[in-house]
Amino acid sequence: MDIDKRSQKILLPGGAGLVGQNLVARLKARGYRNLVVLDKHRANLEVLRRMHPELTIEYADLAERGDWEHHFADAHAVVMLQAQIGGNDYRDFERNNLDSTRHVLDAIRTGNDIRLVHISSSVVESAADDYYTNTKKAQEQMVLESGIRCPVLRPTLMFGWFDRKHLGWLSRFMRKVPVFPVPGDGRYMRQPLYVGDFCNIIISCIEQRISEGVFNISGHEQVDYIDIIREIRRATGARSLIVNIPYGLFHGLLWLWGKFDRNPPFTTQQLAALVARDEFEVIDWPRIFSVRSTPFAEAIRETFCDPTYSRVVLEF
Repeated sequence: MDIDKRSQKILLPGGAGLVGQNLVARLKARGYRNLVVLDKHRANLEVLRRMHPELTIEYADLAERGDWEHHFADAHAVVMLQAQIGGNDYRDFERNNLDSTRHVLDAIRTGNDIRLVHISSSVVESAADDYYTNTKKAQEQMVLESGIRCPVLRPTLMFGWFDRKHLGWLSRFMRKVPVFPVPGDGRYMRQPLYVGDFCNIIISCIEQRISEGVFNISGHEQVDYIDIIREIRRATGARSLIVNIPYGLFHGLLWLWGKFDRNPPFTTQQLAALVARDEFEVIDWPRIFSVRSTPFAEAIRETFCDPTYSRVVLEF
């Protein structure tokens, strides 16, 4: 095993979520052992601890200054993953997308030649106007103006192991209900990105010492939302009937759900983003980062049929 990889300290703020959980598994598979995960989601931290008890995994609210900052003193690389994705309270997005980023950037400046990889989002070029989009735009601008050179990665909608929000939640919902509702005709083009491929891009940034650039990382296949649902049903063996319902009714049901659930899995703002019909730039990231683009159907099978990781479910 590569001794250098064993010793290089890689810090993952916000590393207990979808990308972080996948990234830890893939970093370990490549020989990295000195991994530190900082996150404030206690339940998902416990999931990570059970699977990787040998790693340093700590609770930390990055929106507040604290003892967590000492980990940056000897870090080799930082992958900034923390993000508020869903919810109806703007303050949550401000704290977890902006305040936390300000503190992490300050901590990086105290270290010694730390390599930063910033995980932005394709929504910064979206027509959507919601809390997530607006704070992710401000977050990316904060990073670019920080003076810290780093690659900025803008992934589109991701799916894969540990997906608690998007396709993962849809698959679990599909298994529970006899009828699966789809808004309108469901012909909303998506460019889903397999998180396994995205993690390999992050690792490439670290290993190839990519120091700057903004990269739009989109899925290489355009797939309509309703066809994504059909592929999930095929892979999981779910028997629910897919039914199209009027957009207005679907919106009203989500609005009603949000009145009773402070952190709903799908919001009216996310519905608006779904139907915005954004088309994101597709660059040749397999060549740029020397990684493989996994075909969508193959990635769906890996996501929902893996004997180990497909059964692990994170909390919202």
